[in-house]
Amino acid sequence: MLDHTAMKREFDTRAADQVREMLIDQKDVAEKEMFSGICFMVDEKLCICVTKENLLCRIGEEKVLTELEKGTCSQMVMNGRTSKNFVYVPIAENLRKQDLAYWVNLCLEYNPMAKSSKKKSK
Repeated sequence: MLDHTAMKREFDTRAADQVREMLIDQKDVAEKEMFSGICFMVDEKLCICVTKENLLCRIGEEKVLTELEKGTCSQMVMNGRTSKNFVYVPIAENLRKQDLAYWVNLCLEYNPMAKSSKKKSK
């Protein structure tokens, strides 16, 4: 039997701390463990996630296409389905704070237009 209390999701704590700091002025921010990392919810909507190796950024379909052309990210594919509003951005050891801020800002720009996830009934 697995001891789930001992299973801790791994994520880049340095990047997570920087994202947390960048979101400090947002009114409604919550953190949830999802997608094998820590996700930052803004206004009850998934905004950005930090995993061990990537950022998962919700930036909207239009920005996804623009950023994919630059070659700095990859399309999110989950269970064989392309997620049109999300990209993965590799977290390199030398990820500069200004680069991280760029992605956080793209996520925040899209957040007001993002759909809230459906609440699970209890």
